[in-house]
Amino acid sequence: QLQFVESGGGLVQPGGSLRLSCAASGFTLDHSTIGWFRQAPGKEREGVACIDSSRGITGYADSVKGRFTISRDNDTNTMYLQMNDLEPADTAVYYCAAGSSCHYTAFNLWGQGAQVTVSA
Repeated sequence: QLQFVESGGGLVQPGGSLRLSCAASGFTLDHSTIGWFRQAPGKEREGVACIDSSRGITGYADSVKGRFTISRDNDTNTMYLQMNDLEPADTAVYYCAAGSSCHYTAFNLWGQGAQVTVSA
């Protein structure tokens, strides 16, 4: 069975850090395109970061550049999103995903979501 199990969400103060994890099973991440998305209340889901393995490209949304880092550990088959200098605007449910390219419609496996709340 192909699936992700997400962990690492929570409540953090502005300026703080969190790391989200997504453990994959049933497939390997090393040749997959992987991405992180988020959805805030009343807003559409938006892309945050992506690694396109076939093209060797890593990309970030402008709103998180310099603060967030996407990575993966092929030994543990786990992907991560390190989030630093968090802002209240980062509050959302975060989803990991895997697919064939960094276009939103190319992602076909999703994690269950992790709530991140940034508040004083």
